[in-house]
Amino acid sequence: MIYLKTPEEIELIRKACVLASRSLGEMAKWVTPGTTTHKIDSIAKEFILDNGARPACLGYGGFPGAVCIEVNETVVHGFPSTYCLREGDIVGLDVVVELDGFNGDMCYTFPVGDVDEGVLKLMRTTKESLYKGIDACREGHRIGDVANAVQTYVERHGYSVVREMCGHGIGRKMHEDPEVPNYGRRGTGPLIKNGMVIAIEPMVNLGSRNIVIESDGWTCRTRDRKPSAHYEHTVAVSGGETHILTTFDYVKEVLGDRYI
Repeated sequence: MIYLKTPEEIELIRKACVLASRSLGEMAKWVTPGTTTHKIDSIAKEFILDNGARPACLGYGGFPGAVCIEVNETVVHGFPSTYCLREGDIVGLDVVVELDGFNGDMCYTFPVGDVDEGVLKLMRTTKESLYKGIDACREGHRIGDVANAVQTYVERHGYSVVREMCGHGIGRKMHEDPEVPNYGRRGTGPLIKNGMVIAIEPMVNLGSRNIVIESDGWTCRTRDRKPSAHYEHTVAVSGGETHILTTFDYVKEVLGDRYI
């Protein structure tokens, strides 16, 4: 069931999204060679708790971290660990913040030092496809229009879209209806209405779209072990307009000319 939000609820989600955005900015300061992914997770957890909120991923279905950390071929749901980031890695940081009973969700894939230009192009295309999806998210359109916009843009550039994982509705729960795939046909799927709040999150592979779930039951990686990129915003449809509630501005402030 799709829960349409009131303007007051959307404002509460927006506040959670602002804190998620600030948290991602704090983590950005630590995305350097030699930093463990566990350290980045600890930074995020402390920052979120210090700001009166809760890292929603922590303990969700037994998930052990405050943040899903996606290094190189990891698509989604990677655990924080003692792995030290290396020059040339890429790392997606997917954070969900619960504040005053509402959730905000976002992800950004970071370059670690100097990254191969081919991988940087994958990252840029994935991020651009996110905004193509957002552009298609309009009152009166359908979820399939969002999905098709992402898929068409990605495949036109020679990359593949992960099909088993998708975006989702969000609000009092981290995951609500509707599912928001990154592939599909225009004119299909649920109707986009005022009050709908969704997380749009393209997950795009350099090679094959095929994935593997590791033995921990969570970590999703590319089958061919080629890199994958992941970007995400939470958006709300209100007053006939689509509003991006999260922002990459805090990441941009930290990365400067390294911002993708």
